[in-house]
Amino acid sequence: MKTRAEIYSKEAADMLRNITTYHYMRHDQLLRLYPGKEEKIDNLLSFFLRQGRIFRDEHSDLYHDGTEAHADNEMLAALWVLVDFIDRVDYHSSTDFPVKLIFIADGELYEVIYVETGGEALIEHAVAKQPGDAEKRIVIVESAEQIGKLNIPDVTAYCTVDMNTGAVQYYKQE
Repeated sequence: MKTRAEIYSKEAADMLRNITTYHYMRHDQLLRLYPGKEEKIDNLLSFFLRQGRIFRDEHSDLYHDGTEAHADNEMLAALWVLVDFIDRVDYHSSTDFPVKLIFIADGELYEVIYVETGGEALIEHAVAKQPGDAEKRIVIVESAEQIGKLNIPDVTAYCTVDMNTGAVQYYKQE
């Protein structure tokens, strides 16, 4: 018979890693990272909140590790892309500008990049200066009209993210 610690240990360690890696996460993002384990995740969230190991911002309804001054909306958008692929993901982590996060899915490395409106030239310049390890890039734009303004190599798809629902709409540049 498994003990409580054995039942929860993998998810508990993973959840703490995710919250400390990404700093702020929505409840629905956390649940989607662990499909089919929603009750277990909710129990762990309650336990970690009581212990003071994680925190919940009542105003924004975000769980966080207490280290960041405010939520990074670009990272929250990148997390929606990650959870869209979660059933195929072997590894994921945050990384340095201009890439928000990386993940490995089906043996391929993906970079997720966020481009705010008006920041197209900055991101193009930053990507050009960075050695490209990724074979595939997913570029989040705030509006589909930005896609024509971008020239980023190795883009698999462009996408927009509905921050309220987490719906991701993918586009291919022609």
